[in-house]
Amino acid sequence: MPIHPALARVLREHIADSHLKARDLPFPGERGGILAGSVIRRAWGRARKEVLAPEQHASPLGRRVYDLRHTCLTRWLNEGGAAAQVAEWAGDSVEVLLRTYARVVRGQATNIMRRIETALDISAEYPAGP
Repeated sequence: MPIHPALARVLREHIADSHLKARDLPFPGERGGILAGSVIRRAWGRARKEVLAPEQHASPLGRRVYDLRHTCLTRWLNEGGAAAQVAEWAGDSVEVLLRTYARVVRGQATNIMRRIETALDISAEYPAGP
């Protein structure tokens, strides 16, 4: 699951502080099993209402927990993340990733051209004349 490195540190601290083993659930349900989807949805709904402004809460912003995955992957791609790496982190194939997210990737053309031109720059080998 893609998460921000700072959140990964918080999660690792929780795992260490709770002395969790490899197969332990970090947030078990009341009987020790997986949390019920209804519990997660209720907690998510309360959290959204608590932290979002009323107009944001009324919007589709983060309406489902899964929406965060889409936001994260879209951002990584828009920031120039390599599709193969983003797909690996997301647990998707490159084909699935691009089919799902290609339409939302914006504003990379200038940066990509700059990187290509830099990579192909031969001016150091052939400096300008006197």
